[in-house]
Amino acid sequence: MYCKAPQLCPDAGEMSWHPQYRSSKFRHVYGKAASKDKCYDCVPITRNVHDNHFCAVNPHFIAVVTECAGGGAFLVIPIHQTGKLDPHYPKICGHKGNVLDIKWNPFNDFVIASCSEDATVKIWDIPKHLLTKNITSPKKELLGHVRRVGLIEWHPTANNILFSSGYDYKIMIWNLDTKEAVISNPVKILDAHKDVVLSMSFNTDGSLLATACRDRKIRLIDPRAGTVLQEASYKSHRVNKVLFLGNMKKLFSTGTSRWNNRQIALWDQNDLSVPLLEEDLDGSSGLLFPFYDSDTHMLYVVGKGDGNIRYYEISPEKPYLNYLMEYRSHLPQKGIGMMPKRGLEVSACEIFRFYKLIPTKSLIEPVSMIVPRRSESYQEDIYPLTTGAQPALTAQEWLNGVNKGPLLVSLKPGSGAVNSLPQFPEPEPLMETTDLRQHQGWGGKKPLEDLQKRSDIEDRRKQLKVEEKLPKNEQMRLSNDFDIFECPPPKTENELLQMFYRQQEEIRRLRELVHQRDVQIKQLELELRNLCMDTGNH
Repeated sequence: MYCKAPQLCPDAGEMSWHPQYRSSKFRHVYGKAASKDKCYDCVPITRNVHDNHFCAVNPHFIAVVTECAGGGAFLVIPIHQTGKLDPHYPKICGHKGNVLDIKWNPFNDFVIASCSEDATVKIWDIPKHLLTKNITSPKKELLGHVRRVGLIEWHPTANNILFSSGYDYKIMIWNLDTKEAVISNPVKILDAHKDVVLSMSFNTDGSLLATACRDRKIRLIDPRAGTVLQEASYKSHRVNKVLFLGNMKKLFSTGTSRWNNRQIALWDQNDLSVPLLEEDLDGSSGLLFPFYDSDTHMLYVVGKGDGNIRYYEISPEKPYLNYLMEYRSHLPQKGIGMMPKRGLEVSACEIFRFYKLIPTKSLIEPVSMIVPRRSESYQEDIYPLTTGAQPALTAQEWLNGVNKGPLLVSLKPGSGAVNSLPQFPEPEPLMETTDLRQHQGWGGKKPLEDLQKRSDIEDRRKQLKVEEKLPKNEQMRLSNDFDIFECPPPKTENELLQMFYRQQEEIRRLRELVHQRDVQIKQLELELRNLCMDTGNH
């Protein structure tokens, strides 16, 4: 399909409305808000004016900072527990001041970090069964900042490396691979800023860190050396948020122009003297949150205080930024969460999902970005291999100077590599068995290979049978490490409701497990049949 997009003029920084025709599979992507019963209602969303997302999402939970008296707290709600929230729902409430940022560990869906006005960062273990009481004791506490901590970011490829940024103008790097419950010494302190850091973003392998500071400058930093590699001193664009655009060697920033219009800008990571382009969007006062999807090369710009989400397609050549469309809603968002790729609904051609915080209605509303396709089959072209939930490096390897890109997985149903279900051995590609005759010739003999393949297939069949014969309680433990026998029987209506939601989740996951086994069995039967046909021809 062809899309007609305005061409951006990088020199003038304005739209030159000469249509440019180009092909794009994302031209007709549209935003679809969830129905009322799929929203999270009666959630006491924080009224804090701090410019953060206030929401963190992974395939199991949605976490949201809440309004509460005395200290700071946030909620962790199972992702499928939609509808009205119980007013007495348990909270994570160990901070003595307002919680300013929360982030899930990208490699462990049951660990979340939070930072607060009390100048601490805390790491929390979320129980695999649902919360039954308030959690007040963290797994780890990080004490280093002397003023409030406004931002935290996990390293994208190294396990247990956390960055925190405070109002003491320092960025601290923490290694959580220690037994101590209280860590008071960060492994590195970055002291390159003379004002509060407003935004942090890593490149794909986490070897570079981009920051936006209240002094309106963008800095490109080598985090291990602590050196500033580039610094933007461009005065016309006052930056608020900065974002690495994957491996494209470009940075994207949102901020304001000299005339206080909301503005976006694109930068060459190797030359921050002048932006490649800048564009005024509107005269609203709310912050703009940028999100980038390196799989589809799509960039989303979410307005705080309005209900709009603009989205663009990034290209390596001019005009770089191709406007696609805008999702509009009359419900303004205060904060926003983003589901990782491995939690999306691929059967619905969903390529991105936001969670809008709407404090005026105490509502969290999921918004899915959909590529319209007629076929219901898996669309390989819009789901390339994507970042998985396994770290590429240990904390110490990264600290020692090793760089590695993220480990990639397939989102194809049945691939079994994108969730926490038990991992089966990868089936060998069918090409190997069907192409044996071409490699060996019709008259060739291959008894050793045949025997080896047959024994491999038999081993895998036995493994499937062993898993099927597991005791009933062991099978329940298999599903995503949830153990329904860890909880005492429900005593109240609230606990009964929580148990119900948990069992619904178990049933869903067990169905996925059964489906995966069916796929494995069919593949093994097909391989065996091909082998039998091959040997029968000799």
